[in-house]
Amino acid sequence: MAGNELGVFLRSRREAVAPAAVGLPGGSRRRTPGLRRAELATLAGVSVEYLTRLEQGRDRRPSAEVLAALADALSLSAGERVHLHRLVKATTGGACQNVASPTRTVRPTVRALLDRLEPAPALVVNRLSEVLARTAGYDRLAGPLGLLEAGPPNLARFVFTDARARAAFPDWDRVADERAADLRAAASLGDLHAAVLAEELTAAVGASFGDRFTAAGALPGRTGVERWSHPLAGELSLAYESLEVPDTDEHRLIVYLPADEAASAALGLLNSTP
Repeated sequence: MAGNELGVFLRSRREAVAPAAVGLPGGSRRRTPGLRRAELATLAGVSVEYLTRLEQGRDRRPSAEVLAALADALSLSAGERVHLHRLVKATTGGACQNVASPTRTVRPTVRALLDRLEPAPALVVNRLSEVLARTAGYDRLAGPLGLLEAGPPNLARFVFTDARARAAFPDWDRVADERAADLRAAASLGDLHAAVLAEELTAAVGASFGDRFTAAGALPGRTGVERWSHPLAGELSLAYESLEVPDTDEHRLIVYLPADEAASAALGLLNSTP
């Protein structure tokens, strides 16, 4: 793992901001994507020299006021603001490395919630993208693709190591970016198990994972639309919501819903299949 996660995150967010979004002119003469350091420094009210030290890892103890100013200038989401503060704690030793094994036990009430979500495809994952529990609707969606064959099933391993994944996800590159970002977010906060899994995937598949993991400064999306190619139902456009399960070891509940009428009809067909 790189030792400058705070700097990587700040730079990735700076480069993701379109100049026009903050009232600055764009143009083809820009040599870097997004905002220049000088522009972000002006917006946040800090010096260019100080911002450079932060991005290069030479200063790792920004004040809460500086973090708030940078977050405002970058228009960070609530989740990104929390991640920024957690990165500072991890970088300065305020947060210990997480050496405990990820929890794989799902509370009975969460399992009962999954039952109430039937027949929608829904699942609970931990910070390593392991599938801990799921609805029968998710079995019908993911089972024929081979995603559930491992024990426990792991979303990241399937996407990067199973040849069937590229056919299962027509937008494979975007899905792969998300899975790598998931692991990077956990590893950047000191999760040794996420770092070990990342090393395993890098060794197994090389640059298709390693480059994404190294470059992933942004947080993974928690809502959006995925395209699935199903052997029985054809291509499906599915909207998803990913919600944090409270009082757990970073478990998330992911629920898929049809994004259009064709997907609604296809899911209905799957759910009616014996």
